[in-house]
Amino acid sequence: MKNNAELQKDVQDAIKWEPLLNAAEIGVTAKDGVITLTGVVDSYTKKSEAEDAAKNVAGVKVVVEKLEVKFGNWGKTSDGDIATEVVNALKWNWRVPNDKVKVKVENGWITLQGQLQWNFEREAAIDAVKNLLGVTGVSNNITIRSEANEKIEKADIESALRRNWSIYDRDIDVKVSGHTATLSGTVDSWYQKTEAGRIAFNAPGVWSVDNELVVDYDNVLMD
Repeated sequence: MKNNAELQKDVQDAIKWEPLLNAAEIGVTAKDGVITLTGVVDSYTKKSEAEDAAKNVAGVKVVVEKLEVKFGNWGKTSDGDIATEVVNALKWNWRVPNDKVKVKVENGWITLQGQLQWNFEREAAIDAVKNLLGVTGVSNNITIRSEANEKIEKADIESALRRNWSIYDRDIDVKVSGHTATLSGTVDSWYQKTEAGRIAFNAPGVWSVDNELVVDYDNVLMD
């Protein structure tokens, strides 16, 4: 098990390893597996990459992200211009159905709203807009509701989890209620938690996923 100093250094090194990130801008503290990121970056892309880099470090259980996005003169963009770019980006992304997503921009922060049939469409909407110039953050309030109104098959989700190489031997409990799938248990990494949630969201009839999986790197040492 890593102590706080070792985990802090590993996260700092992971951030340094990312070409877009300047480690001097980002402060890292570690306590009992909880990583806190502080500082200022000049794009939302860097903010997202720093959080992802930290989550992928072995031993990290939770990431508290307190990074602030501040632009230089080159990065300042009006909300109207950002909104226009967002609409165009969504329009030209084939994975996002036309005219299904509503957009609001305030102080560079994008809020996406609407209703889609699949989670991959919801995620595609974020990917389409998060790297645009002038963006300070993205709130994805898009809901999932399939027109087919299918019943969730618990066994199908369990089989899909077992097929995945990264989590096939994890003890993940699946519960279904209405159109919600709930995942509980323990996994070894944020990657496994995220991947399990993605797989569950792919099941027909799933409109929401409560991902209650606990990340506990200590399990790796016991396996």
